[in-house]
Amino acid sequence: MADYIIVGAGPAGCVLANRLSEDPSNSVLLLEAGGKDWHPYIHMPAGFAKMTKGIASWGWSTVPQRNMKDRVFWYTQAKVVGGGSSINAQIYTRGNARDYDAWEKDEGLAGWGYRDVLPYFKRAENNQRFANDFHGDQGPLGVSNPISPLPICEAYFRAGQEMGIPFNPDFNGASQEGVGYYQLTQKNARRSSASVAYLKPIGTRKNLTVRTDVLVTRIVVEKGRAIGVEVVDRPGGEKTILRAEREVIVSSGAIGSPKLLMQSGIGPADHLKSVGVTPVHDLPGVGSNMQDHLDLFVIAECTGDHTYDNYAKLHRTLWAGLQYLLLKKGPVASSLFETGGFWYADPTAASPDIQFHLGLGSGIEAGVEKLNNPGVTLNSAFLRPRSRGTVRLKSADPADHPLIDPNYWSDPYDRDMSIKGLRLAREIMRQKALQPYVLREVLPGPNLQNDAELFDYACRTSKTDHHPVGTCRMGHDAMAVVTPDLRLRGIDGLRVCDASVMPRVPSSNTNAPTIMVGEKGADLILGREPLPPAVFKGNQAA
Repeated sequence: MADYIIVGAGPAGCVLANRLSEDPSNSVLLLEAGGKDWHPYIHMPAGFAKMTKGIASWGWSTVPQRNMKDRVFWYTQAKVVGGGSSINAQIYTRGNARDYDAWEKDEGLAGWGYRDVLPYFKRAENNQRFANDFHGDQGPLGVSNPISPLPICEAYFRAGQEMGIPFNPDFNGASQEGVGYYQLTQKNARRSSASVAYLKPIGTRKNLTVRTDVLVTRIVVEKGRAIGVEVVDRPGGEKTILRAEREVIVSSGAIGSPKLLMQSGIGPADHLKSVGVTPVHDLPGVGSNMQDHLDLFVIAECTGDHTYDNYAKLHRTLWAGLQYLLLKKGPVASSLFETGGFWYADPTAASPDIQFHLGLGSGIEAGVEKLNNPGVTLNSAFLRPRSRGTVRLKSADPADHPLIDPNYWSDPYDRDMSIKGLRLAREIMRQKALQPYVLREVLPGPNLQNDAELFDYACRTSKTDHHPVGTCRMGHDAMAVVTPDLRLRGIDGLRVCDASVMPRVPSSNTNAPTIMVGEKGADLILGREPLPPAVFKGNQAA
């Protein structure tokens, strides 16, 4: 028996395990379906490119996307200690101040405005460059600037400025808009995952137990209260009930958390009955409100050896490995997407609605046709989709994959803005500053120009940015799953704390916001006074 059982050792789960066990009188059990973060690719920054192909992931895909010609998307979700923070591209962005102010003002979530959450971002952060109103340097999470940028990155900045997009040295500071280097969750040229930052330093705590390779099959509810979880530690193994004295905290991510709740009979009753699950608590919002960022990209062939593509050759790979081991520099120390920016597809938007990632190679994650020279990629993602999707059960079997439906482009506005973002990316790549580096556009290709052609291209080639949120959202209405203090509505002793509680997807990558949710959630669970609201200057003071 433990006081707190945390289901899922992703970014928020690792934070909770650390913060809840700071008090030695609290016993904490952290359960993870995946294994330990032993694989060397996890800790090498460039290793993330291998992760999207299935290492340390569940191997899930979406249902056919009916608004994108029934395209099925590979949907990498982490199955390892550290969760997404162990397999992502390590980009540290938080979103725009207006994102969180909208949570507070439009969704009625008192205490979740930007001035309220900024102190939790800062508490998490051990920033190697900044210590100011927007950044902390005493937290566990390593945050640093890129170690081995290439000259093409600087040319990209000049190209942006030629289009009127300013250079921005800090996307998480006083202003979000512009082009620049991303800060990364790295420290000493190694990935700073939530596991490395929050679990590794406290491995000797007697009141914390971390169990891996344990599948939680359901939350056990008795008389309207969650009293524990049912687990199996191997396929076909015996089921065991582990009891929680105080609370069960579900922290399995925007796909895993609603899946577990529904397996437990908590969710939309009609759906549960249709797959053979006996309803325990009819909560219609579970698994609804799914949001994600869809990624469209331009790939160009370079005029010479300006990116990392040639390091795929054996002798270059060996040299890169030695360079990393001896000097902590070179392509292995790169996240490969460490340059980017934020700008506008909709000129009437109050804050940037397009995010760019400059990839130092051609099709780093998915691969493209062979080029004569190395290639470069510029990804664009529309940041505030209006489309809403679902997560549903395929059957009552916990081992079955969930039915993941992001419902991309069900709102035509998302499609239109995404294609405008793709056009912006093409325009950047054609600027004078990049001409010494860029030979020709390969994808979409010069023959594709009108919206119908670019729509077809997107349906064939686009990919998820792996930013699902919202499927157990906070709120006060009938479709809300948790209250603003993360308590599950209608069942005592049960909370959800991860990206699934976000009512709207932040205008950024989602790792840092999820860690923030874990930090704030820990204070809520422990009944602590919230950190004092932030005081700062700048146009993030929305």
